[in-house]
Amino acid sequence: MQTIADRRVHFGEFAGPLAHGASFFDWQLISTQEVAAAFDYSFAEILADGGIPYAPVVVATSVERYPRLGETISVETVPRRVGDSSLELVYEISDRDGERLATARMTHVTIGPDGAALALPEEVRTAFADARVDRNPSVGPATEPDGNDETGALASFSSSFEIRSPHIEGAELAYFEEYPRFADVALERHLETHDASLDDLRDEKEPYRIRDWRWEFKAPVPFETTLQVDCDVLEVSDETIRIAHELSSDGRTNIEGITEYGCFDRSGAPVEFDEAMLEPFEA
Repeated sequence: MQTIADRRVHFGEFAGPLAHGASFFDWQLISTQEVAAAFDYSFAEILADGGIPYAPVVVATSVERYPRLGETISVETVPRRVGDSSLELVYEISDRDGERLATARMTHVTIGPDGAALALPEEVRTAFADARVDRNPSVGPATEPDGNDETGALASFSSSFEIRSPHIEGAELAYFEEYPRFADVALERHLETHDASLDDLRDEKEPYRIRDWRWEFKAPVPFETTLQVDCDVLEVSDETIRIAHELSSDGRTNIEGITEYGCFDRSGAPVEFDEAMLEPFEA
């Protein structure tokens, strides 16, 4: 089903001339709410019962092109796999001409007040199963790296963030869209330690845009906790900066995954990094 139709990308969704990477997370969340309402198991109903609706378990996404200021996007969302308590959705984001901008897959579970995953109501599960499509897009990082090279020469860095009210959503948890923002801020702080300015590096290119990622969500991040974002650089090339992310709080891992950052031109198309853009992440 079409969950977002010809939506003009708003100014607040941009970083420079292109949409912010976090906007892809936001469009997925908006689309999930539309699907939930269409299948009569809405976010509002679950929240009213004290649950956490459609919590992400695994999110994998690949971006082919970033939308520019003034463009419109549409999102088609379909169920791919339906379990007793889990639901996998495929999200296809396109521009006005039908050109694919990004494809995502997200597995959801709904968490009850006791912290356990709730079984989908039988009628809801049946409706999702009837609408299921046989679609298996390959998204996310192409390969899973073994880790840093043998010398351990690539960069590692970290930052911490206080989860306050601007960062939380209706369930008093850190908002889904905020996680890539925290990762981006950690990266920019790392640049500062190497006397590198993102503004100076940009020129006619937009570096360090999330392009391919696969994140696993282990536990929610509640209000008034401190979130630690640890970043280990696994690979640096002309096309990719691959980083292992671990987001943790109170001594436990909340999110972990692999993020591949790319470089894009002002039209939103992928291009190669300049050497100066790679230096802060190399030996």
